[in-house]
Amino acid sequence: MEFSVRIPFVELLGFELHRFEGGEAELRFNPGPDHMNSFDVVHGGASMTLLDVVMAHAARSTVPEMGAVTIEMKTSFMRAAKGPLRATGRTMHRTATLVFTEGHIHDAAGRLCAHATGTFKLMPRLATGPGSTQALNRIPTD
Repeated sequence: MEFSVRIPFVELLGFELHRFEGGEAELRFNPGPDHMNSFDVVHGGASMTLLDVVMAHAARSTVPEMGAVTIEMKTSFMRAAKGPLRATGRTMHRTATLVFTEGHIHDAAGRLCAHATGTFKLMPRLATGPGSTQALNRIPTD
């Protein structure tokens, strides 16, 4: 399954979208040597990005024409993440503009590695790319 928009950082990390529907999303991540920390396990920043992306996709899955901007996120790490990872996200509650979500990362053995909650603001998709200032001018900065 293809991501509906190009996200260069997600491409760099190599995340793969496997489900995107009905308030839920699933991503897979096969971390490589560049994704490790000094303990030779997946860097927490890569795990947090995985959770952010899966929760944002869960938030958008019922309104895929909208964008989702992260408002807040809390992450708890239960165990070191190693090997192929599966991230799931689901919508817990939605208002007209906000979506409250949760996400989980499991390792290949099905063990919970990390849990997160996140709040996302739904926004109309805007033109992006070189020369486009429209997108930046519409993202709230306060």
